[in-house]
Amino acid sequence: MRPINPRAILLVVHRYAGLGMAAFLIVAGLTGSLLAWNDELERLISPDLFLAPVPADAAPLDPLELRAVVLQAYPSARAAYQPLRVEPGYALQFFLTPGSDADGKPLPLSDNQVFIHPYTGVILGSRNANDLWQGRKAFMPFIYRLHYTMTLGVPGALLFGVVALTWTVDCFIGFYLTLPSRARSASPKSWFSRWKPAWHVRRGSGLHKLNFDLHRAGGLWLWLVLFVLALSSVALSLPVVYQPAIRQLLAHQPDERSIARIAQPEWLPPVNWQHARQIGRREMAVRGRELGFSLGSEEWMYYDASRGLYRYAVTSSRDIRERYANTTLYIDAFKGEVTGIWFPTGAAAGDTVTTWLTSLHMATVGGRSYKGVMSLVGLLVSFLSVTGVYLWWKKYRARKASRRRV
Repeated sequence: MRPINPRAILLVVHRYAGLGMAAFLIVAGLTGSLLAWNDELERLISPDLFLAPVPADAAPLDPLELRAVVLQAYPSARAAYQPLRVEPGYALQFFLTPGSDADGKPLPLSDNQVFIHPYTGVILGSRNANDLWQGRKAFMPFIYRLHYTMTLGVPGALLFGVVALTWTVDCFIGFYLTLPSRARSASPKSWFSRWKPAWHVRRGSGLHKLNFDLHRAGGLWLWLVLFVLALSSVALSLPVVYQPAIRQLLAHQPDERSIARIAQPEWLPPVNWQHARQIGRREMAVRGRELGFSLGSEEWMYYDASRGLYRYAVTSSRDIRERYANTTLYIDAFKGEVTGIWFPTGAAAGDTVTTWLTSLHMATVGGRSYKGVMSLVGLLVSFLSVTGVYLWWKKYRARKASRRRV
C-alpha cells in the first residue's frame, strides 16, 4: 500500500473547492468592484433621485419633519431607519417596510425606498430596490443583491456564507500548496530559493504555464487581502458561524441581541422619535465626557419594534468608517432609559476586529484611493477564479485523453 500523500489530497481539495466556488467568486469580484463606488454610481445613474441642489440661503429641514412628510405620502408604510445627517447637495433616503392591517397582514407597498429633498421637503422619487424592471434606478440595488445573495434572498445569503467559509479555509490550503515539497537531492538548494519561483511568472512559457504562474503568484501576492475578504465575507454572510466563533476567541460588548424581545412588537411606544433623539443627544454627550471620546455628527436612528428599543448613532473618535458610523446608544422606548452603549473599536477586541474586517470589505475606510484598490482587487479575484477553472479544465482534458490511450 502506497503511503498517503497529504499534498496530493490537499491539491484535489483545492482544485474542486475552487471549482465549486468559481461562479460565486467571479460574480462577487465583478460586483464588488462596482459596489466600492456604490454612492458615486448611484448618483451618476439616478441623479433625479440622489441629487438635491441647495437653494440659496436655505437651511436643511429637521430630518424627523422629513420623516413625517414621507410617511404622510406613504400611509401604509413604516420607516424603522431614520437618517439624521444631511449631506449638502444630496437627497435624504428613507427605507420603507409594509405596515399591517388590523389582522396583522402586511399592507401593499409598491416602493421601498423614498428620496426627499432635505431643504425643500419635496419628494424627489421612489423605487423598489428589489424590482430590476424599474430600469436604471434599480441597477445598483440589483448589483448589491447579486453580490450578497445571487438575487436568491436568504437562501442565497446562506449559500454565499458557506462559499465564504470554504474560501477562508481554502486560503490556507492554497498557501500551503505553494510551499516547496521536500527536496530529494542530496545537496538541495535552500528552502527559500526553492519557494522563490512560486512568486514569479515565467516569461515565454505556454498558455498553460502562464495561467498556472498567474494563479499561483497572484494568490501569493494577494494572499492577505484574499484572506481578509474571505473572513469578512463569513462575518457578513454567515454570522451564525462567525459570531459564536469570534466570541469564543475574543471579548465583545453586549449589543442589541442581548436585549430580550417583547411579547408583541410595538410600533407606537411611549417614547417617540423626537424624545428618543433628545435622550440620545443628551446622554451621548454625557458619556463622551465620562468615557473620554469625542463626538462628531449624529448619523442615524433605528427603532427595533420587536425589542421596544431605539438605537441612536453618531460619529465619534471610536469610529473608523467614513460611512455607516455606528457609535451607538440603546434607548428603552418604554422607559426612556439608556440601556447600553456600543463602540465599533476600542472597547472589546472582538468588536474591533469585526469592525476592521467589515470596513475593509466594504471600502468604508481609506478614501477614494482604497476604493480604487478594492475595485482592482475585485477584478483580480474574478481573474484568479477564471485561471483556476482553466487549470482544472486542462487537467480534466489531459486525464480524459490519457484514459482514451489506455
